[in-house]
Amino acid sequence: MPLLILIAEDDAGIRLAINDYLELSGYWVITAEDGEQALNLLDKYHPHLLISDIKMPGKDGYELVRQVRQRPELRLIPVIFLTEYNSTEQRILGYQTGCDIYLPKPFEMEELGAMIRNLLERAHAIESEIRYSQVKQVLADSNPTKSVWSNTTNGFHLSNREKEVLNLITTGLSNIEIGESLFLSPRTIEKYVSSLLRKTQTNNRAELVRFALEKKLLDENS
Repeated sequence: MPLLILIAEDDAGIRLAINDYLELSGYWVITAEDGEQALNLLDKYHPHLLISDIKMPGKDGYELVRQVRQRPELRLIPVIFLTEYNSTEQRILGYQTGCDIYLPKPFEMEELGAMIRNLLERAHAIESEIRYSQVKQVLADSNPTKSVWSNTTNGFHLSNREKEVLNLITTGLSNIEIGESLFLSPRTIEKYVSSLLRKTQTNNRAELVRFALEKKLLDENS
């Protein structure tokens, strides 16, 4: 599924140009003309990244991002400020408000695209780590005294990469998402999943997860 990006920009020409570039790059895009409309769209669609101008009618970019960072469900969303303001004081205020990148106008679309890819990859890695930590905490709470994982477990050997894939499977990630997290292709992940199913003698991902939980195969120390 394509990633969703919200553009908050009152200049129709800039808004359309960014929209077209991002759609050609494979993203889904929604747009807002001011901060208030952007906040409503954030609540409704929960996009993966926010691009915002600062100078907008009504709720400006600074106020928009302040309110975004106050909401737990939006606190980790990557934010790029696009603005004609370019003084040191204004850039500092932008970062203090909560933006990840402050990009002055005019800018090159290719540079914006590179920034977006970098922020989305980082956000995905953070989200994966949070999910993984939550699973490990559940396991630790259920059996705090037992350490798990050895390369040879219950008579079969698991490679380090297989262990990484298994840990991510238990967080509910798809093969594509696991591949993005480990910088591997979905086809390669399919091969590791098939190997795990064969070694554990399970028939599908649900059985594999249940087997991993029952046999304490998840890594609490990685």
